[in-house]
Amino acid sequence: MLLKHTTAKEIDRKALTVNPAKLCQPVGAMYAALGLHGCLPHSHGSQGCCAYHRSILTRHFKEPVMASTSSFSEGASVFGGSSNLNQAIDTIFTTYNPDIIAVHTTCLSETIGDDLVSIISKADEDGKIPAGKKVIWCNTPSYTGTHITGYSSQVKAFVKFFSKSTLQKKNVVNLVAGWMEPSDMMEIKRLSKIMEAHTIMFPDMTGVFDAPLDPVHYNMYPKGGVTQEDMTLTGDSKYSIGIGLLCTTEACKELDRKCKVRYDVTDIPIGLKATDRFLMMLSQHANVPIPDEITIERGQLLDLIADNAPHFYDKRVAICGSNPDLVIPLCEFLVTLDMRPVYVICGTPSTDFNKRMAEILKDIPEAKYACGNLADMFRFHQWIKQSGVDLIMSNTYGKYIARDENTPLVRIGFPIADRPGHNAFAKTGYKGAMKLAIQILDTLLDKKDRECAEREFEFQF
Repeated sequence: MLLKHTTAKEIDRKALTVNPAKLCQPVGAMYAALGLHGCLPHSHGSQGCCAYHRSILTRHFKEPVMASTSSFSEGASVFGGSSNLNQAIDTIFTTYNPDIIAVHTTCLSETIGDDLVSIISKADEDGKIPAGKKVIWCNTPSYTGTHITGYSSQVKAFVKFFSKSTLQKKNVVNLVAGWMEPSDMMEIKRLSKIMEAHTIMFPDMTGVFDAPLDPVHYNMYPKGGVTQEDMTLTGDSKYSIGIGLLCTTEACKELDRKCKVRYDVTDIPIGLKATDRFLMMLSQHANVPIPDEITIERGQLLDLIADNAPHFYDKRVAICGSNPDLVIPLCEFLVTLDMRPVYVICGTPSTDFNKRMAEILKDIPEAKYACGNLADMFRFHQWIKQSGVDLIMSNTYGKYIARDENTPLVRIGFPIADRPGHNAFAKTGYKGAMKLAIQILDTLLDKKDRECAEREFEFQF
């Protein structure tokens, strides 16, 4: 009912964010840590923070998310959480026996000023970190950045604590994975395998959030995730490809600084052009050709686009997302389909976002786009109120606006808590682009079927 009070006239705001299109840093750090085999994420803060971060991941993936917390009390909030973290490290290794604990901070521990380096070094000196085990850390204050920033910080920490160079480069390309679904990572690995490119992907969510059901044995640490051994070997790879500018650039820079592994960064391969760029980049740096099998998949995508051009053409689309690395190639794909992304909101600040949007949307003069703290769902709704759209693409929270405006919704991004199965099908690669295009078509045509005249209902396609 509150949405009924949203007006088309925009309010000049300086600081107030209404319904933010983002989440906080520790969510991203927790997600990235789960892409490391045998790793238990640890939230250095209150129980409530950890509970929320686990909950939002569990609701999205429909899988249990394991994580621990320092469980700050009033005393720790005032005097610091060093004793809590020391006790937590001892208890975790004794009780849950992970190979790695990945500590990330929260608002509370950052405000207090807890020094993770000193605390964890002291725990190691006191013998609380068993031989062969590791405790890594990154700083993720929730009052700055977003979950995408937290993800980036955790991936950079992987490089900092594991990557090593023997000065003997191997014919391997690192695929530094941005925030994607496990199915998207699986599709990228499938394409790499078809090309016979030798790669190491990190983080790697495959086999973690998409692990098969085992009704007999509970496995707290699934078989998936990049191993410590592979993470160590990334320092001897001949090249790195960052998949997603905001999520992976810092890790690529750290790997170049530490181990002299040169890098390039490209978009998440969503849609025709972004997939083309990724495959050409992988082909160049792995020194392998793109086989006919993949070229056929590209042709099938083109055929789908051509066959259904009348249904895509000139449809106005509003996109709200939290991850610039997803929103940018998604907009580009919609333009490829001859659709018109007229309103684009992204909650994560990005210096690259406005530049890329200006380039992609240059032929859509009425297009509006914004990113950062004031690029929220309230502004998104105001824009739609000003001039309606044919389709909304957003995470779960977009459904309230879609219902209020009687506009079809395609759910994409994070989190999607009200529909199952979304993370089982890739949106990357040519096959993923076909799946996404069909999803858009189905949504548009379902609305047309519901609202068309009786005489147009039968076989109106």
